[in-house]
Order: sequence, then C-alpha cells, then structure tokens
Amino acid sequence: MSDQNDIVNKGDRNKIYFLIFVIAALLGINAYLYIKDERQSERFVSINTEKDRLKLEVEKIEFELDKSNNLNMVLTEKLQNEQSSARRKIAELKLALEKGAINKRILDNAQREIRELRQFVKMHNEQISHLKKENISLKTQRDNLQEFANSESIKANKLAMKNAELTAKVKTSASLKAGNVQIFAYRVKSSGKNIEVTRASTAKKLSVKFNIVPNPLAEKSYHKIYLRIFDPAGNLIADEDNMFEADGQEMQYTSSTTILYNEDNLTYTMDWVNPNPFISGDYSIILYADGFTMGKASTTLR
Repeated sequence: MSDQNDIVNKGDRNKIYFLIFVIAALLGINAYLYIKDERQSERFVSINTEKDRLKLEVEKIEFELDKSNNLNMVLTEKLQNEQSSARRKIAELKLALEKGAINKRILDNAQREIRELRQFVKMHNEQISHLKKENISLKTQRDNLQEFANSESIKANKLAMKNAELTAKVKTSASLKAGNVQIFAYRVKSSGKNIEVTRASTAKKLSVKFNIVPNPLAEKSYHKIYLRIFDPAGNLIADEDNMFEADGQEMQYTSSTTILYNEDNLTYTMDWVNPNPFISGDYSIILYADGFTMGKASTTLR
C-alpha cells in the first residue's frame, strides 16, 4: 500500500513539473512578445519622430530658398536652373515624407538627400548674396559715373553759356556804331535840286547822315545798314515785306543800304522819300548794323 502511494505521488509531481514548465514557457513567450512589441512601438515612435524632424528640416530649407527670392535679384540662367532643381527635390522629399508607410532605408535616403540639399541651398544663397554685393557695387559705380556725367554736363552747359555770352560780346564789340547821326529834311525842286526845309508842308524826303566810330574789331568789309523811321504819332513807317533781325528779334525796316567799311572816317548818307505828305511833329530814326542797334537821332518838322 505504501509503494502504491509513492507511485501516485511521483505521477502528481511529474504533472506539477510539466505544468510549471508550460507556465514558464508561456510566461517566456509573453515576455518575448511584450518586449518585441515594445521594441516595435519604440521603433515606430522613433521613425515617426525622425520623419517629423525631417519634414521640419525640409521646410527650413525651403524657407531659406524663398529668402533668396525676396532679394528681388535677377538671377543668371545657371542659378535659375539650380533653384528649379532644388525645388523639385524639395517637392519629392515632402511627398515621400507624407506617405503613411516609411521604413529606415527611406529615412536614411531622405536624411542623405536633405544633407546634400542643405549644403546646396547654403552655397546657392552665398552665390546670390555675392551677386547682390556685386550689383550694389556696380550700382554705386553707375551712380558715381552718372553723378560725374551730370556734373560734367553742368560744367559743359555753363561753359557753353559763357562761350555764347562771350560770342555775343565779341559780336557786339565787332559791330559798327554810328557817330554824329543827323537828320535833314529836304524839298526837291523840279530840277532835282534838294533844298533843306524845316516845315512838314514843304518837306519831301529825309536824309540821315552819319559816320562810323573807328573800331579795330569790326570787319573791314561790306555791311548792311537798316533804317527805321517813326512818325510823330510813334508809328513805324515801313513796308510789311521789309524784314530783318536785330537785337535778338525780327522786325520791319523802312529802308536799307550797303556800305564798305574800311576805317576811313567817311560820312554816309541814307535818303528816304516819303510817299505821303509829312505831318508836323517829331520824327525819329534808328540805325542797325550787324544785328545790333547802330545809332539814333530825331528831328522836328513844324
């Protein structure tokens, strides 16, 4: 009976050991699955974290690239092509990082491309910054040249004005001036003889006599002399077709003649026959030569 109990107890112990083994195995499996799940969770969290970090990195790179465009620079064709290539790469990376399923290999490739892209954008912006400095330098040089040109233009204009003034002074100095200007009224007899008169009723013509003030600057040559006669009412007596220019304006003249000036102190005479009757009062005349006023005089007819 004792031996039979020993056999029974031994069988129970074996069952207990087996159950303990099974329980231990189950615990081990559960522990393994738990640890594996934890590691997968950690890996998933790590991948997502890295993906978010890379997204942020791509956005930073894109922001740096946009900054270069805000400089309003005219880029060379090479820089434009490089920038277009970078933006395509950024779009590809953003699309890849937006995908739901992503693994370590894809992340590693993305990390490598982002490093390359970051380096490229850095060099790209440095080139644009250098280009901007060159443009500023060129603009400064251009502005300096423009300022110099403006200054020289002002100097040239001032010099031209001085030359014009000097030329005008030379012309004025070289123009003929009349001296001892006198006016005589004459009655013309049927025989052609001139008799000096002082009455308007008997006068037929006026004679203007003058000589030339010696002027070594005046050209010794022929000079055109213009005469303007004004009646007692102040009206110019002239033909509307008789035009000339003097003292910077165009005007009418009563009569004209040409003299040869040779600094010989001659007396010159200009006759004017009035087609209408003279009226009582003061008659005045002005002589012009070489574009300037030459002399003036007046007389009174009773």
